Amino acid sequence: MELIDKVAVITGAASGIGRAVALQLARRRVRAIGLVDMGDAVEGVAAEVNADAGRKVAFAYRGNVTDEAFRASVFDSLGREHGRVGLCVPAAGITRDDLAIRVDKATGKANIYPTETFKLVLDVNLIAPIYWALEMIARIAEDRAARGLKKWVPAEGMQGAVVFIGSISSQGNKGQISYASTKAGLEGAAATIMKEAMFYGVRCGVIHPGFTDTPMVRALGEDYINKHVLPYTQLGRLIRPDEIADAICFMLNNSAVSGELWADAGWHPPA
Repeated sequence: MELIDKVAVITGAASGIGRAVALQLARRRVRAIGLVDMGDAVEGVAAEVNADAGRKVAFAYRGNVTDEAFRASVFDSLGREHGRVGLCVPAAGITRDDLAIRVDKATGKANIYPTETFKLVLDVNLIAPIYWALEMIARIAEDRAARGLKKWVPAEGMQGAVVFIGSISSQGNKGQISYASTKAGLEGAAATIMKEAMFYGVRCGVIHPGFTDTPMVRALGEDYINKHVLPYTQLGRLIRPDEIADAICFMLNNSAVSGELWADAGWHPPA
């Protein structure tokens, strides 16, 4: 699948992996990129991407990725101004880490990880990415129906591609009951979407990054990173966002690639 002249949407685009993917896609000559994030920093990233590319390719959209009306408005705007979206990288994500069970030393009472916190992480990390992908696929399906096309055939070329951002935490990670659950959930979602969306010529996969040099990981603190991450990482350093972005572009571009790609830098945590 050639990336040239395609229209893309990236959530969580104001920093980290999302920002790196935007820069990489612009250099690969996509036609337009919708950069989605909650804060005003996304405007600056759009300007940065456009300056790097030497053309106006990135367009900022501020809003909550869990808002269905906002999601539809982004696709409406991109479709109206630049053409049908065919690339989707829903990279927005949050962590709310804590032990699943924490016993209060003073009272001896066991505190269970809050349900409302779990649901928040679920909404942002699992439900939202799935529905940004489905929004794109639905519009591709509608466009095909309007042109009298039914089941996709290889001679047409790929019509779209989705890459979800999983995590090595999907294998289980202490203190990440909600985060790990959502990232594991993306595996099942991607496998199911792949089976269904190929009817319309759309592929879907998951990349599982290891500890990457993003604001989310840096928020863990240098002490935590030095004690609990780097000693168990064969690469001996945090992964650069551009390294993950390059792998994502490979997954988007290569039509033979489906399923899951592990980009863990050799991280093997202790039990």
